[in-house]
Amino acid sequence: MTAGDGAQLPDDHGAVREALIEWYEDDHREFPWRRTDDPYEILVSEVMSQQTQLGRVVEAWEGFLERWPTTAELADADRADVVGFWTDHSLGYNNRAKYLHEAAGQVEDEYGGEFPETPAELQELMGVGPYTANAVASFAFNNGDAVVDTNVKRVLYRAFDVPDDDAAFEDAASDLMPAGRSRVWNNAIMELGGVACEQTPRCDEVGCPWREWCGAYASGDFTAPDVPTQPSFEGSRRQFRGRVIGTLREYDELELDTLGHRIRVDYAPDGEYGREWLTDLLTDLESDGLVEFDDDGAEPVARLQR
Repeated sequence: MTAGDGAQLPDDHGAVREALIEWYEDDHREFPWRRTDDPYEILVSEVMSQQTQLGRVVEAWEGFLERWPTTAELADADRADVVGFWTDHSLGYNNRAKYLHEAAGQVEDEYGGEFPETPAELQELMGVGPYTANAVASFAFNNGDAVVDTNVKRVLYRAFDVPDDDAAFEDAASDLMPAGRSRVWNNAIMELGGVACEQTPRCDEVGCPWREWCGAYASGDFTAPDVPTQPSFEGSRRQFRGRVIGTLREYDELELDTLGHRIRVDYAPDGEYGREWLTDLLTDLESDGLVEFDDDGAEPVARLQR
């Protein structure tokens, strides 16, 4: 059976499905969010995992939920504290912490403390896009569509010659997923991509359950699809956004040049990384609702927005 131009899915979908689910249920990586169906806990794990290795997320996830165990407590928290936690744990873009805080407020104020359950409804929450909404619907409510992330694309491309096209990947993933089993299926196929079908595959070592159907395994050609790579964090705009937030947490406010010298050693007011660069960074953070930037006085001043 085919799904999209060029894709070659096996005729016996049932055998393919059961082989993967049995492999996953027999042995898989243990992450604490896989042992819960609480939508809040799963949402926190999904947001944290977007730019962070899963092994590092565990400690941050546990610490976050220990501090703010419910949406009610997160909604009541000082946003600067939430953003500060994000920065301290190097969890990527700080506006994700802001959105998570706002989403908790929405759940409390607009949904009476109860999470919406469908991917479409979950997308109404601040900062929750299609992928995250679908993941929460799948893992919390067993009510999602087929997840298509980088790992899943790589598996489908190699195993069933699915073209490197988003629509083709979505069609193939949907065709393969058994009805009413999005929780176990999406966990299983992402595990397959994360453990067996990595950039350097480990087919025999981990007993990939799809070897008998896999085109790449048969041919030895393990080319991966053209997926974007994550840019380096070191020296990135993301890194300096985090440094700004972290530094401002220590002070009520800082003048522009004082802040500049504290976040990078090569700061020079009139240089390439000077006032113009820092002003642009602060304006960006202000637009995200993370800082207040007052440039009306003789000396511009930055402070955390509370």
